[in-house]
Amino acid sequence: MSQRPAHLNEPSWVRGLILAVSLGFLTLFLLLPLVAVFAEALKKGWELYAEALVEPDALAAIRLTLLVAAIAVPLNLVLGVAAAWAITRFEFRGKQFLVTLIDLPFSVSPVVAGLVYVLLFGTHGWLGPVLQESGFKIVYAVPGVVLATLFVTFPFIARELIPLMQAQGSEEEQAALTLGATGWQMFWRVTLPNIKWGLLYGVILCNARAMGEFGAVSVVSGHVRGLTNTIPLHVEILYNEYAYQASFAVASVLALLALVTLILKSVIQWRGARLAHEQPLPSEFPGAAPLRMQAAG
Repeated sequence: MSQRPAHLNEPSWVRGLILAVSLGFLTLFLLLPLVAVFAEALKKGWELYAEALVEPDALAAIRLTLLVAAIAVPLNLVLGVAAAWAITRFEFRGKQFLVTLIDLPFSVSPVVAGLVYVLLFGTHGWLGPVLQESGFKIVYAVPGVVLATLFVTFPFIARELIPLMQAQGSEEEQAALTLGATGWQMFWRVTLPNIKWGLLYGVILCNARAMGEFGAVSVVSGHVRGLTNTIPLHVEILYNEYAYQASFAVASVLALLALVTLILKSVIQWRGARLAHEQPLPSEFPGAAPLRMQAAG
């Protein structure tokens, strides 16, 4: 019989204490605040809850949040895959610098990132006069909200894919090229199936951050009601105006989105762990048969 793991040899009361402390911490700092949001949102009934959500400014904030996420997530998907591909499949000067740039949004405060965009594209910024002459507005407009969201959400997909692609290596891709596959065929039939669960996981995290971002968006938005306010900004405005029930009602939308994100994240983790060792080998590519015949001859 194999030796029993050391952590199973601990007394039952120690394991019970650790479990109780963990559950107590999660309940106190995660579960109770979540319950409080929904309790406050529904405190005065469903009618006032629904009115808070269908109010024009709330609908505008929800639409803008969804629009920003719909723009930022696909762009980060393309850029993240490209960055991960370049870092894991090629050797070039400045590779470590590129990795550092990818991690930059993790180390820079979102508020600082927003201030940088104001410095660049604001009315008195470096490019402000040029943008003002052309009539194109970035800061205190929707483009600024999108740019700020892109900055803070960029690392999620790239950082999820880089260690995964490094661990998988490039043997299957090289085999596909040997069998006559083109670059796009190799990507769609070999690379993408191997990274799809990690990619989906990164997309979900990126989308959650895009919809919940506050700091950078708050700086560049200008808090223009009905125009540049996202859901988090609208919640802050309602709370500062003492419209507590309405603020919690709108906040419950973000809470529901967070719950959906957690569920999807858990499903993807479970599916990824289950299929980690079940990926098929590259299928037949154009040119594979002639190459095999030549090798056999």
